[in-house]
Amino acid sequence: MEIIEKPLTTEKFTALASKTVRTGKKGNKNGRPDTRGNRTISQFAFIVNPNANKIQIKNAVESLYNVTVVAVNTMKYAGKVKTRNTKSGVLTGKGKTYKKAVVTLKDGETINFYSNV
Repeated sequence: MEIIEKPLTTEKFTALASKTVRTGKKGNKNGRPDTRGNRTISQFAFIVNPNANKIQIKNAVESLYNVTVVAVNTMKYAGKVKTRNTKSGVLTGKGKTYKKAVVTLKDGETINFYSNV
């Protein structure tokens, strides 16, 4: 069973691959230190096998790209119903049902999908 079918390289997920967020809390006069800072979130999306679970997806990404996966979020999408009017009548069909996985990597790690092009 092939776990990862293809990577998603949409505009949204390309921006998520190098998103910088502020973390930590502001210090106060009671002695709590200032732990604020910037952190880069490395998230990448893949179309995966609908029967794959999060552990299988994590192991597949780690072995395929040699990175450390921190978290995996999955979403299932139902196939889109499509209708078309023709001379012989109305034709109805359905698009492919798929599962999307968003993988968060350890700080400082990244995946380059275009290295083999």
